[in-house]
Amino acid sequence: MQNGYITERKPLEIPKSFSGGEFSYIKNLKIEDITYISDNLKVKGFLVSPKKKGNYPCIIYNRGGNREFGALTPERVIRFLALVASWGYVVAASQYRGNLGGEGREQFGGDDINDVLNLIPLLEAHPYADHERIGMMGGSRGGMMTYKALTLTDRIKAASIRCGVTDLISWTEDRKDMDEVYSDLIPEFNPDDRMTLKSRSPIYWADKMCPTTPILIMHGTSDWRVNPLSSIKMAERLMELKHPYRLVMLEGSDHSLSEHINERNRLIKEWMDRFVRDGAPLPNLELHGD
Repeated sequence: MQNGYITERKPLEIPKSFSGGEFSYIKNLKIEDITYISDNLKVKGFLVSPKKKGNYPCIIYNRGGNREFGALTPERVIRFLALVASWGYVVAASQYRGNLGGEGREQFGGDDINDVLNLIPLLEAHPYADHERIGMMGGSRGGMMTYKALTLTDRIKAASIRCGVTDLISWTEDRKDMDEVYSDLIPEFNPDDRMTLKSRSPIYWADKMCPTTPILIMHGTSDWRVNPLSSIKMAERLMELKHPYRLVMLEGSDHSLSEHINERNRLIKEWMDRFVRDGAPLPNLELHGD
């Protein structure tokens, strides 16, 4: 079967606590728990789209965490993926191979990047999806996956990254617990082999990313999971490369930007509407003005 082919789909069971009120937008959406093909593996994910027939731009969402930690739950799908879809987008997301009943084993930025890229042919087969207008977003480890995807495709019109991982070497210096994650998930991981970690660290290959994909970077200054300086350093690298980006450091915010949820969502929507939905031209990055 072809990559992106959906082998199983079922409506998401909506908990009663999400049946109305602030979540009233879900009544206009089709929310599906899916299994799709990626490198001949059956991988779990979600697909959310407006019920009303149309030609909608698309967003691929890359989850954070690893294995079951940070996995997409019905609550997370409703609170965020469905919210994004309610803006007028078809949204697809992967749990990554080997997770939540999927086949294979995730590699924390190795071959599992194909589980992200294979959502593109999945969207191409969707009757309401305009696959010429695709954006991508990710948080934490999902930010790393987003950066990596931008080195492998020029199909992404804009990207949004929340508290993204940019340097696995410095990350393990900040978080000693990550050594166990690397050892468990990265094939044949050798802690003395820095090249393996560099291959998963966007700060070292930012010049390989598609230069026409503008990137919104958001980070909370009180994030303990991923050092906020990592996003500042990534922004400095993008500045050197004249890669279009916007950096927003949210004062006192945590890893989820929970203290600034409304601002976070507004910034994402404005960025995606500008570059994905409306196809706005890229900004002039050459020195200019009076």
